[in-house]
Amino acid sequence: MNFLLWMLLGLFAGWLASIIMKTDAQQGMLTDILLGIVGAVLGGWLMNLFGSPGVTGFNLWSILVATLGATVLIWFGRMFHRSL
Repeated sequence: MNFLLWMLLGLFAGWLASIIMKTDAQQGMLTDILLGIVGAVLGGWLMNLFGSPGVTGFNLWSILVATLGATVLIWFGRMFHRSL
């Protein structure tokens, strides 16, 4: 059940990031989930760099951190794609 909740958090965070970055029409649900999960890891790492807690459980703070990480991930992806 815990794994399912983390998948749901990843889906929601990835979906929010894709709306923020205006890529929601170009990617599907699986991409949103992957971006949200990897974004949670990246967001947690970034928040720890600044001395704040990262993903702390299934709560609003964790969704915000995961969304921040997924947004940064999409941004880096765009920069990498443009440089090629």
